[in-house]
Amino acid sequence: MVERVAAVLAALEEAASAKVRDEMGPRYGIWTEQALGLPMNAMQRIAKPLAPDHALAQALWDTGLYEARIVACLIDDPALVTPEQMDRWRADFDNWGIVDTVCFKLFDRVPGAFVKVEQWARLNDEFGRRSAFALLACMALHGQGKEGDFLRGLALIEGAATDERNFVRKGVNWALRAIGSKKSPDLRAAARDMAARLAASPDKTARWNGKDALRAFAKADQKKG
Repeated sequence: MVERVAAVLAALEEAASAKVRDEMGPRYGIWTEQALGLPMNAMQRIAKPLAPDHALAQALWDTGLYEARIVACLIDDPALVTPEQMDRWRADFDNWGIVDTVCFKLFDRVPGAFVKVEQWARLNDEFGRRSAFALLACMALHGQGKEGDFLRGLALIEGAATDERNFVRKGVNWALRAIGSKKSPDLRAAARDMAARLAASPDKTARWNGKDALRAFAKADQKKG
């Protein structure tokens, strides 16, 4: 395994760009202490021939390197991911890029993932709480989960709608818009009703969440019309 990890790290280093690394924070808001600087398409190209490989994914994650962790979530097998692994990886999240990619590419396909949405929504750290709503959004977008999950998810969204921290606020908004785009008439109506309530809230963060979601729903409805 040591040799396989070394080979992946060597491939990442060969494809790395100092320019990309230097722009990660200032341009994209991805601040992390350990990074080489690779665009997503380069990491996907390196990961593609390796998947699925649960053991290699664990070893790459443990290196702590941002790009190695992205490759890890691209090659892991969601059927083998445990709740304990989800919590362990979540505890390592230190920027929105790793949060969203892991949720979008891996965690939303793990059986029973909605349990983590409910648990992580109660966390106080910014990236921990964002993880809950990023995961909820990804489940909605990818058709994972049951209608009842998303109705409970809307209640979680309403409970976090006043959290003004940037990455939580945007995660909450993403989840609301994603649920509002579902085919289910009941979910669409519930999301729009919530957005309207939030838009009328005296709290500025909740109001922003509601108004932004209503604009997104109106724009989507115009395209369909």
